[in-house]
Amino acid sequence: MWAHDLWIQPQRFQAGVGDAVPMTFQIGHGDARQRWEGAEFLVLIEDLMVRSKRSLLADVRTDEAADLTVRFPTPGLHVVALQSKHFESNLPAIRFNDYAKTEGLALVIADRARNGTTNRAGVERYSRRGKTLVQVGPQTAANSALATRPVGLKLEIVPERNPYTLGADRNLPVHVLYRGKRLANATVKLTNLEFDAKPVKTIVTDKQGRASFRVPTVGTWLLNVIWSEPVKGDADADFDTTFSSLTWGYGQSRR
Repeated sequence: MWAHDLWIQPQRFQAGVGDAVPMTFQIGHGDARQRWEGAEFLVLIEDLMVRSKRSLLADVRTDEAADLTVRFPTPGLHVVALQSKHFESNLPAIRFNDYAKTEGLALVIADRARNGTTNRAGVERYSRRGKTLVQVGPQTAANSALATRPVGLKLEIVPERNPYTLGADRNLPVHVLYRGKRLANATVKLTNLEFDAKPVKTIVTDKQGRASFRVPTVGTWLLNVIWSEPVKGDADADFDTTFSSLTWGYGQSRR
């Protein structure tokens, strides 16, 4: 179950100031979707506001209802961001090669071909990042600025428009950052989390690290991306892999 992207799933994406918003951390899709059992392995979870931020790590309380319940103290857009510790994965060659191809891990595929290790097991060290956008109270001009501002994750999907103010064309352009730089050739997937057996759309970022999606006015939505690069001189792993996600929604989540 560890080899899935992770995302933050608020019970609702619109709330009032001071309202309690339960959130869960989820992995997998379709029949494989489930609560993530690794909340204790988070190393960072923050509530970012227009002019400040606060740590929520001490508030993580895994129980039947939620992994985290947040009361947002100020109106406007809030970005909740998380980061996990590193884990290790060792997959047989066939499974690892299929995973690398499906996720568009071009550097991994090329490195294994170049070194003649395509038929060997794939060993990676991986970690997860994620963001969710929660609108508290009415929209303000500052909302859009916060929605489009990087928060400093190692791998990050950055909207170029606020998903809550897309207008009639419903066009959502994004770019992907890796270590602070725009990332070309990354596979970005858009999934409707209420019908999540497969992505609605998959796009590979262009030379500027950009992709653009058309998003309906209803539903809860996930964008996710994975990137991996070879590591040298590490006895425990051949690749360093990062999963990253972005969630937002219109109305209350049904799952």
